[in-house]
Amino acid sequence: MLLAIAFTALMKVAGASIGLSHNAAEYSEVAMRARSLLDGAFVGEPVMPGSRSGRFNPRYRWQLDVTPWSPGGPATPGEPLQLYQLDLTVAWGSPAHPRTAHFRALRLGTPDLAGNVQAAR
Repeated sequence: MLLAIAFTALMKVAGASIGLSHNAAEYSEVAMRARSLLDGAFVGEPVMPGSRSGRFNPRYRWQLDVTPWSPGGPATPGEPLQLYQLDLTVAWGSPAHPRTAHFRALRLGTPDLAGNVQAAR
């Protein structure tokens, strides 16, 4: 009887450990994909404020929100350089119980003659 109770407890601990390992692997994959998207965002193209969304694959979907950023409050018009905040949300899982992870980065841009914002290199 004592052996059965100990075995049951060990199986619960092993099951929880496997679940935690699976969750850690999912978050690691999400972080790798998010870093790749943020590192490549607006390289070779103008920084455009607004929202974009897409999918990494059928399992993971993302939304990227780009807004002007200034440490002291609203951005000053006419500045030669502008920082933009990139907020990335990655979601996966069932619609009933979605899982999400949030990532944030800053990107520097310069306005061109037409008023668009070019990514600083």
